[in-house]
Amino acid sequence: QVQLVESGGGLVQAGGSLRLSCVGSGAIFYIMGWYRQAPGKQRELVATINRDGITNYSDSSKGRFTISRDNAKNTVYLQMNSLKPGDTAVYYCNSVSMTGFQAWGRGTQVTVSS
Repeated sequence: QVQLVESGGGLVQAGGSLRLSCVGSGAIFYIMGWYRQAPGKQRELVATINRDGITNYSDSSKGRFTISRDNAKNTVYLQMNSLKPGDTAVYYCNSVSMTGFQAWGRGTQVTVSS
């Protein structure tokens, strides 16, 4: 059974930083990444990283956020710097296994105050 568990969310002032972590189990993950969903909006891509370390960022996260992973630990990280109130959302960990199975974590709340 594939399971993703996020941690690291919280409340931070604008301009501050947070680091999210997501630990996966139950599969070998090809792609791991982060998506976010703000109230009243659709879930959107933040960043992804494949097993070889190739990354993909949304325009809104490029330059401020950094995604990384530790394959040995089945863990993906999201370092978020220069946070803005517009970054407030529930952040979800996502994975695609080597067999193509997609999974989602339960999400972690990030709130950025102005």
